[in-house]
Amino acid sequence: MKQRPRPALVTLFATVLMLAIGQAQARLTIEVTGGVEGAQPIAVVPFGNRDGARPGVDIASVISADLSRSGRFRALPPREMLSMPQREDEIDAREWQLLDMNNLVIGEIGPAEDGGYSLRWSLFDVFNDKAIQSGSLRSSERGLRHAAHRIADQIYEALTGERGVFATRLAYVTSGPRGRDSRVSLRVSDADGYNPQTIVDSADPIMSPAWSPDARRLAYVSFENSQSSIFVQELASGRRERVARFEGINGSPAFSPDGGRLAMTLSKDGNPDIYVMELASKQLTRLTDHYAIDTEPAWSPDGSEIVFTSDRGGQPQIYRVSASGGSPQRVTFEGDYNAAARYSPDGRSLVMVTRVGGRFRILVTDANGGSRRLLSDGELDESPSFAPNGAMVIYASQQNGRGLLSVTPIDGGSGQRLSQEAGEVREPAWSPFLP
Repeated sequence: MKQRPRPALVTLFATVLMLAIGQAQARLTIEVTGGVEGAQPIAVVPFGNRDGARPGVDIASVISADLSRSGRFRALPPREMLSMPQREDEIDAREWQLLDMNNLVIGEIGPAEDGGYSLRWSLFDVFNDKAIQSGSLRSSERGLRHAAHRIADQIYEALTGERGVFATRLAYVTSGPRGRDSRVSLRVSDADGYNPQTIVDSADPIMSPAWSPDARRLAYVSFENSQSSIFVQELASGRRERVARFEGINGSPAFSPDGGRLAMTLSKDGNPDIYVMELASKQLTRLTDHYAIDTEPAWSPDGSEIVFTSDRGGQPQIYRVSASGGSPQRVTFEGDYNAAARYSPDGRSLVMVTRVGGRFRILVTDANGGSRRLLSDGELDESPSFAPNGAMVIYASQQNGRGLLSVTPIDGGSGQRLSQEAGEVREPAWSPFLP
């Protein structure tokens, strides 16, 4: 017979599950933090409007903000530009060399024949006096910000060799002021906090959003009717399905890389253990069977293994188990608290929460738990999630007792904070690359 978990751990686990996370109506606002030492200077010239086009979005401003937020680039303010070329034959490279610019982005926007807009842009190498990239695309008025993000992604990849993540999305949970009428929402926005959409709005807690690998569905935990349940919801249609509502804890959903399975924490058989559900058949496979608390599963990118948090050694640490079952192996040994691990997209690293001097901070290690490096310096940092290119990590943090999101580059440099004018925002999950 399995032993019951110690009461203190049950209380801790329940407290973690029942965190009130939240809602607000305003979009996320972004504050860039830290220095930009070593960032590449780049100028994104305001795009020209041709043939009477009057777009409602400043394309160049969005591109410039995207590149600056990455921490890899330092964008020149338009007021410091000596000229405003819109085509390559208007560029005087000497002007931009005087301003110590490495690269220049120019472009135009005009009406498309079938409605909407046609955008053209070029990326120019100032010191070699030549174009290194050019492109065009079409967009509706509503899609202009997304089009700008796509252009920024192409520029970022051309200059760094890495895929950009500006056209991806964020899922997060928000809450208003605590009280009788406080609402909790699961929301999805662009990676820069614009275009927020409420996916679920409730008077009850919502937590643990997790993206499907095709970025078309979200799994999450809801406490509707005072009972934890795991839902999977299609973003386009709003259709949702409750996939787990067993007695006890139903928590920590995580999609497999093929999208067909969902790892989760269930306590239906006595203690919180790790299970995998085949979504088509709803068949469950139990991966762990221990009297301790096993929770927070996360898949390796190839789908062969799952890491999870367990206190089976007396303190929360990271363990690894084959996705087909077997004996779990401990991954982390340094420190008295390591939890909520997530793989990097290439499978070489893990990001997690660790405790240092009583403070909960974000840590990156290699996949075997070595080479530890702290990424954050807050008092209560949690819920880390890699960007799909592996270059940045987003996590929940606090400032003046208020929940917000922080983003930090893995290699250092400027970070950013995403907050709301009212309420709190927590539990971030960065989407995969969009189809």
